Amino acid sequence: MSDAARFRLEELEVRLGYRFVNPDLLQEALTHRSAAHQKAGGRKRQKAKGAGSNERLEFIGDRVLGLLMAEWLLERFPNEQEGALGSRLAHLVSRVSLAEIADRLDLPQSLTVAAHEARAGVQTAANVVADALEAVLGAVFLDGGLEPARQMVRDWWKSALDAQAHPPKDPKTALQEWVLGRGQSLPVYETIGADGPSHAPLFVVRVTAGGLFGEGRAGSKRAAESAAAADLLEKLEG
Repeated sequence: MSDAARFRLEELEVRLGYRFVNPDLLQEALTHRSAAHQKAGGRKRQKAKGAGSNERLEFIGDRVLGLLMAEWLLERFPNEQEGALGSRLAHLVSRVSLAEIADRLDLPQSLTVAAHEARAGVQTAANVVADALEAVLGAVFLDGGLEPARQMVRDWWKSALDAQAHPPKDPKTALQEWVLGRGQSLPVYETIGADGPSHAPLFVVRVTAGGLFGEGRAGSKRAAESAAAADLLEKLEG
């Protein structure tokens, strides 16, 4: 590892508030699939698709986040039942929420991506930085166990959880309730664009209702639909 790369990792450790026993885990958490493929020289004999990237750490980080967030929600809202808790959980671990936290931690500037992907802006794509945040959490769990991972979750998500005075509604559900409550037709969703590489797609969705339309962009159709619904709701209620 070069001195510059080591310094970059140390700076991130300061922002994370955690010093890794095994810094290689953090390096792996920050390695995008494209960089791992480039490092392997694109050889077909590479062990497995995505090997050397942060995908394995993202896999465990996603589970760690779900467990720790569910635990925290049970503590914070002892009188709420599964439906309300599930709504809170879905919002807090959404790609949008993860990307916002990743940006606050300046995570995009620490990611290692292939040069051509960096030029395409992959390094700042919401789904890429959200995945990287989960990978970092997975790395912390493997390096230090649940307690430091728990502390990070409660530090990073505190403001988002404090802002949830009531269980949030999914934008698509809220939009549907808005139009039905006014005797209007159900919203119509249409995918009007799909671009980007297979590992970092970008979908563009338009939703029409109430004589207006909203648009959303995200790394999955479902997230793009939610973003479009939120956009339209803002116009209808504005």
